[in-house]
Amino acid sequence: MFHAQVLTLFPEFFDSPLACSIPKRAIEAGIVAVDAIQIRDFATDRHSKVDDSPYGGGPGMLMKPGPVVAAIREARQRQPGTHVVMLTPSGSRFTQAKALEYTEKSSITLLCGRYEGFDERICDYVDEEISLGDYVLSGGEPAALCVLDSVIRLLPEVLGSPESAVLDSFSEEGILDWPHYTRPEEFEGKRVPDVLLSGNHAKIEQWRKSQAASRSRQRDVKGKGHDE
Repeated sequence: MFHAQVLTLFPEFFDSPLACSIPKRAIEAGIVAVDAIQIRDFATDRHSKVDDSPYGGGPGMLMKPGPVVAAIREARQRQPGTHVVMLTPSGSRFTQAKALEYTEKSSITLLCGRYEGFDERICDYVDEEISLGDYVLSGGEPAALCVLDSVIRLLPEVLGSPESAVLDSFSEEGILDWPHYTRPEEFEGKRVPDVLLSGNHAKIEQWRKSQAASRSRQRDVKGKGHDE
């Protein structure tokens, strides 16, 4: 069984998303277990304080190292050998290849931040820092859900068709999926490409590869903006 742990101030954030669709089926089938650990439980003062103002001044509050590091140690004790991942804008970009890499581990632990971020010393207690992209969320929880979903669907026996995961966008580094069509053959004047109706599997495969490559090139151009 694959074990995932989430270190968070809002365990309830994960209740609904994990109770439907693919994650629900994987959990019910005993393929994966997801546990949320409340960071606030490891605060030592009477107010269960987990944040404080930054040294040197500045806006907002930072997550204190004491409760967070204690929660990390609890996660490692529960799942020895777990791979602890901090979700932070300064981390490496999360990719499909990284999701596949995580499926090869017995356990991952996702550390979710809040406020203005973490005390920098917490970084010394994690194994890796990752980011979903160049934008800011209200906390690490939405990012953790994205990581969980992408990893869970890649686990053996989770998807009805194993080929679905193999053919996903980005399964081949940097390559998007090709366009897909279903019935009816014509919708509001827009027809399914003739090649998909031809029954010629060699031509269909060639068309799909060509479309995937074209889409990927267009994405690269868009991503570079207008300055180059």
